Amino acid sequence: MTLRSTITGSGEPLLLVHGLGSSARAWNLIAPTLSQQFTTIAMDLPGHGQSPHEPAQPMDPVSLANRLVDEMAALGFNEFHLVGNSLGGWIALEMAALHPNRIKSVTALAPAGLWLTPYTSRVPGAAVSRVMAVSLKSVAPSLLKYEWAKKIGFGLVSPKWRELPLDVMLNATMDMGTSKGYFPAWDAFLGARFEADIPESVPTTIIFGDTDNTLPARTSQEQSLLPAHAKWVVLSECGHAPMWDQPEAVIAEILAAAEISA
Repeated sequence: MTLRSTITGSGEPLLLVHGLGSSARAWNLIAPTLSQQFTTIAMDLPGHGQSPHEPAQPMDPVSLANRLVDEMAALGFNEFHLVGNSLGGWIALEMAALHPNRIKSVTALAPAGLWLTPYTSRVPGAAVSRVMAVSLKSVAPSLLKYEWAKKIGFGLVSPKWRELPLDVMLNATMDMGTSKGYFPAWDAFLGARFEADIPESVPTTIIFGDTDNTLPARTSQEQSLLPAHAKWVVLSECGHAPMWDQPEAVIAEILAAAEISA
């Protein structure tokens, strides 16, 4: 089965990998600008967005990394730049380590997997978020017009929750509420973290926000797990989705990693 992809623009190929319980729509704020410089491929992970849930597909980051490389090859892209957010950032790092001859640069936005101690069980808050999204997806268009609902849904994700476009919040809520791959992917990374080597030949940039409540610096941003050549960037007034909170800065870092002038 082929994963659902949205391909736009022209130039060197750039794969965008979303996070847990999300979809390719997470990139809507920056994909149009990136498509002026790249052929952008925004891909839905298995059981996310419009890609079907595949019970036989292993959902750990390494397996998903290999799957995405195969999917890109099937689309005719054997070498490409790479951007990922959260779980997608972890997958992107694994892709760069496993297939350095195919990855021209990697930019990981708030990547998961850089924790001091691997998770051994689901975080209760994550399970609650999923249940709430399932329960409220039908009324989200009405609720998210109210400030109190925006704060409940996105206050911990973004310090700029008041400014987030309504369609971004609606898409995120609907994607979370319909993601059959959410818990399989969560359970598949229990007991693991990113510990592979990325060759110096692959330009690597890591971007975190200064107010990431999902993967806080004290527990989930261990720089020693990364290669020595990795560029570490912290953006101000930014949470767990840097492409929402600081889109222009994120685009600039992606272009810099790819050595493309704006």
